[in-house]
Amino acid sequence: MVATIRVEVKMDAPEFSGIEITHVDRVEIAMSPRYWEFATVHRREIDRHFACFQKTRPVWNGRVLLLERYFIRDGVLHGLCFETDYASLIAWIDWNFPDRTVYNFFGAAAMRAADGAYLIGEMGQHTAGAGQLSFPCGTPEPSDLDANGSFDLTRSLSRELHEETGIDIDELDPEPGWILVRDRCYLALMRQLVSRESARGLQRRVKAHLASEQCPEFSDICMVRGSAELDARMPPFVAAFLREQWRDDVPRICTTMTPPIA
Repeated sequence: MVATIRVEVKMDAPEFSGIEITHVDRVEIAMSPRYWEFATVHRREIDRHFACFQKTRPVWNGRVLLLERYFIRDGVLHGLCFETDYASLIAWIDWNFPDRTVYNFFGAAAMRAADGAYLIGEMGQHTAGAGQLSFPCGTPEPSDLDANGSFDLTRSLSRELHEETGIDIDELDPEPGWILVRDRCYLALMRQLVSRESARGLQRRVKAHLASEQCPEFSDICMVRGSAELDARMPPFVAAFLREQWRDDVPRICTTMTPPIA
């Protein structure tokens, strides 16, 4: 049995509101170096927690990006991100986001087949989200920053999509803008990507890709076509996005989100 490290972390922690969904035309996030008190003050506990985590999931402690602040103005999401280690990210999530001034932000590829079905992957047992049903997505990395220190969301999304499915983003038709789904301190930036292939054809291609990989992120790929196929294994941001797309069988986006920082 793997021990679980629990730490009482007292920081400003306002109550969470419900899931919020909005549409943005563009995303502009820049790198801003930051001293993250949580990762420094709780270093020993974080390292112990991650050592336990690694006993069941062979992940490495790489460098990742978190969002420090953001606001939405005139259809554009503006934000600042900073670099930290994966161990601190995992501890922060597992300990219920003790520092709620930061966000785990990421791009997610909502790949829709020509016949309307969405393709959803089942996360492999070796991954941090083992068993979950999710769209291709992943935590941003420092390599997603350009020479000017700006975060390239499309580059990050393209990498995750290809790594997890073998499909190149260039062969898909993107719908305009991004759909932002905020769940607690998760900030999913969803891109609707429409294929000209049927769901069955895409599924066969992705399954062939998974079979060719030594350690694929997804253990399987499935198709979902309506609310009856929503599954408890879907993260809240996935289920919320799909409910919005299937509401009254007409794709509609809620635009009532209030930016947390002006």
